[in-house]
Amino acid sequence: MKDAVSQLNEWIKVITQVGLGLVALGVVVEIVFGKGAIFGKSVVANLTEIVGDIGGANGFVGLIAILIIMGIFLKRT
Repeated sequence: MKDAVSQLNEWIKVITQVGLGLVALGVVVEIVFGKGAIFGKSVVANLTEIVGDIGGANGFVGLIAILIIMGIFLKRT
């Protein structure tokens, strides 16, 4: 049972790292080549919308929340 949980935990880490890599790639490509260059939609606009949804009207609280989550995530890896 411990092996299954450990294996699942490793898969989740790998999937998360791939997802973060794709988001970073999307942001860089959008900065270099313009809006919707890699995924057909604006990655930066989607990230801005997510921060706004988390933080409410001003988005500052959402930005702080995302920074805290990233800090926890980076500390664990």
